[in-house]
Amino acid sequence: MFQQGSIQSHLNLRDKIFSLDLIMVSCVLILGIISFFAMYSTDGGEFAYHTKSHIIRFFVFFFLFIVVSFFKTNFWYNWSIPIYIGILGLLILVKFFGLTSSGSQRWLSLYFLNLQPSELMKISLILFLAKYYHRISSTDVNRIKFLLTPIIVLIIPVVLVVTQPDLGTAFLIGAGGAVVIWLAGVKMKFFAYMAVIFFSVTPVAISFLKPYQKSRILTFLDPSRDPLGAGYQITQSKIAIGSGGLFGKGFLNGSQSYLDYLPEKHTDFIFTLFSEEFGFFGSSLVLALYILITWRIISIGNGFRDTFGKLYCYSFGTAFFIYVAVNMGMVLGLIPIVGAPLPILSYGGSSMMAMMFGLGVVMSCKIHRDQPIG
Repeated sequence: MFQQGSIQSHLNLRDKIFSLDLIMVSCVLILGIISFFAMYSTDGGEFAYHTKSHIIRFFVFFFLFIVVSFFKTNFWYNWSIPIYIGILGLLILVKFFGLTSSGSQRWLSLYFLNLQPSELMKISLILFLAKYYHRISSTDVNRIKFLLTPIIVLIIPVVLVVTQPDLGTAFLIGAGGAVVIWLAGVKMKFFAYMAVIFFSVTPVAISFLKPYQKSRILTFLDPSRDPLGAGYQITQSKIAIGSGGLFGKGFLNGSQSYLDYLPEKHTDFIFTLFSEEFGFFGSSLVLALYILITWRIISIGNGFRDTFGKLYCYSFGTAFFIYVAVNMGMVLGLIPIVGAPLPILSYGGSSMMAMMFGLGVVMSCKIHRDQPIG
């Protein structure tokens, strides 16, 4: 085993390229190509701003995906805590210097990109917790003193993001962190205690919600209560998806999209536009690609030798699928509208960066699977 580790630690560039998981790389590239056509459709069949910007961002962050994968997994293990602290610092800066849009203060201006640190927190929290549980014994994970740190590092960013306000991203950050804690072996009784506390404070928390957030919850419970107001998005989304039928209306032929009935069609509702144009079979293809990516992430985790890589891959794979499920559930009206982008397909630099970075760390675990950690 030591000899294998030595060989893995001195891989040259050619070896790293040939060690890439071709199924995952192919799925990401296919999703990217699909997103180009979808974005072109959102721009009304013109090679306009959103299409150009999205294509450039995809290739830049796909390159980031490959570069991140070439770093040894031990590098990401050693830097997981500084990365978490750095992203947490950016979240704090957002409170004082962040850009405000549509009533939310979520972005930092980097001139070439409006960075949304909360998207990067999804990955940095998983990295931090994977390292934390790698360093403690499995017999200690349920001791109270070892439960405090995970709870604190999870709650702080969630509270910061909730106050932006961005309930959707806060939920996804919390879900990703909870997945790591659960997979690490923390007993279900602790999750039950947290659930009781959560539901106990929910009535108080609701009183602090913005009016539009309360409206979204009420609209989810009864979409017909305000069809031209709060219920407009989800109503139009259901009409668009339903009208797509089995094979869709055809590329650039989505009436709900082209007549501008569908808001936010290039970001959170990109799946709605795609479903209208390519129908059930096209939507099933996209879902199959996400399932394949999730399967490859879990498989790579199975092949890694140490707890850090296994826990990171299992947790990120689960969280990745949760991101997909939340977006699709949202546009189908199965859950309230929470403002969650669809990985890789939705327009948005920070979301794309976070997902490519997360996938890059997974690929690092594939390439350097025999490298000892710590």
